[in-house]
Amino acid sequence: MAKKSKISSAPEAKHRDANTAPKRGYPDLHEHLEALEREGLLITVDRPIDKDTEMHPLVRWQFRGGIEEPDRKAFLFTRVTDAKHRKYEIPVVVGALAASREIYRIGMGCALDGINETWNRAIAKPIAPRIVEDAPCHEVVIQGSDLDKPGMGLDGLPIPISTPGWDIAPFTTLSQYITKDPDTGVQNMGIYRGQVKAPRRLGMNPSLELRPGIYTHWEKMKARGEKLPAAVILGAPPCVAFTSAQKVPEALDELHVAGGLVGTPINVVRAKTVNLLVPAEAEIVVEGYIDTEYLEPEAPFGESHGHVNLQEYNAFMEVTCITRRKNAILTSIISQVTPSESSLIKRVALEPLFTHHLRNTLGIQGVKRVSMHEPLTNLRKVVVLIMDRKAPRTEIWRALYGAAAWNRAAGKYVVAVNEDIEPDNADALLWAMSYRANPALDLQILHHRDQGHGPRSKRNDGEDASVLIDATMKEDFPPISLPKREYMERAKAIWEELGLPKLKPESPWFGYTLGEWPDELERAAELAVKGDYFETGKLLAKRRRKDVRMNTEVRDLQEPKKIS
Repeated sequence: MAKKSKISSAPEAKHRDANTAPKRGYPDLHEHLEALEREGLLITVDRPIDKDTEMHPLVRWQFRGGIEEPDRKAFLFTRVTDAKHRKYEIPVVVGALAASREIYRIGMGCALDGINETWNRAIAKPIAPRIVEDAPCHEVVIQGSDLDKPGMGLDGLPIPISTPGWDIAPFTTLSQYITKDPDTGVQNMGIYRGQVKAPRRLGMNPSLELRPGIYTHWEKMKARGEKLPAAVILGAPPCVAFTSAQKVPEALDELHVAGGLVGTPINVVRAKTVNLLVPAEAEIVVEGYIDTEYLEPEAPFGESHGHVNLQEYNAFMEVTCITRRKNAILTSIISQVTPSESSLIKRVALEPLFTHHLRNTLGIQGVKRVSMHEPLTNLRKVVVLIMDRKAPRTEIWRALYGAAAWNRAAGKYVVAVNEDIEPDNADALLWAMSYRANPALDLQILHHRDQGHGPRSKRNDGEDASVLIDATMKEDFPPISLPKREYMERAKAIWEELGLPKLKPESPWFGYTLGEWPDELERAAELAVKGDYFETGKLLAKRRRKDVRMNTEVRDLQEPKKIS
């Protein structure tokens, strides 16, 4: 904190210790960090780090500095300072949830190839949370006039500036807002940014194009002339954090889905000043009421579409209470230009759900998987459908239309390709579009689309469009013009024997057939690598003709009739 202050402890927390903590069958954030440390995936920074100018730029380098995704780490900062040289007693962790797929997998507690099944089960079979009375998140409670003391409100939390030089304040990034539908009583939990505006005032942006839940609650309370109770979680067990970033039906409470994710109830506790249930093992909980009468300017903030989001009129929350664990760790995530932790945490979860929607909800079995392009475009704009080679043309187009309709913010460019195209390789995508798609036959434009996520253009009255491209193979093609796999692998072994720089194979890195490769040419190629290509030359001489033009394809002609 900025300085030592008297902090009142909740009566029920005075005699708490590890042995009296509520039982649970899932790891909290601290245990997750221990698991990352055991796997060599956590870097602890013990030197002073300025949260306003140094913290996020430091972690940003592993996303913009040519570091391969498997080599990215989580960063735990133990000596946090700010631009005014204040020292904070609460550490900050960045990258702990999804700096890499391996970090995400450890948090999920399952293999990467089991994530699809795990999410589908969690959404299909949610588990109601367990309400407890004694919660770690209530070990420290600050409320009432104590919040106005220096370092006791939001100013006591080490919330970083994400995009120094552009952001006009510290913003919470992995901030899970919990609100309740006043009609149904169902809670909603979603990730929204929060601008620190005063020790007791937090701005927020409801991200309307992605998660309408909290906005719906806000509108209902506005109609009643009442403020919207809210709780903001700043650090939680991984299962809770992952669920808040997931796209689940609005009728589902994300805390129930989190229980389904780990197969056991999540511990929750009643908030101190608002009628909401919050995760008992949350690190920090900010409680308050979102004003429904007034809006005020919010942002600029560096956004995940790769541009600074300029000021908008948005809601704000008046803080009524801050609770936390005694050993709390504030969690922040890297967002802005993708790839980022924010985009990966969404991508790993959204792609299986997108695939499930097309294959199971729409019944398009020819869809093998969906890939959402991450670098710079942030998942939403470019969507690639990997289709079975035998899928009928009608099913390919049904998949393209279905993908464009799945989410109003996703699918500006939807491209269907076959399994031999690596969707994460933009060069491979352009290759497929160049040689497997005829724009006159294989391209459709859908008008009257929402602009979705990104800078807002005034053109066309703010409407956008989608481009659908069938870049699958419609006929057999000749082989890929690279050496066959066995020759590339043999050459790779020699490369390594010579001690040359480490190779990073890029697809395609060997040649393979695409259907048009007759046995006759296969035999001739085999003769060539054995040094017997003159034998082929003799056969070719016997097929000489004088009734054809240059560049006439042999496959288009019948062999001339032999003269008896």
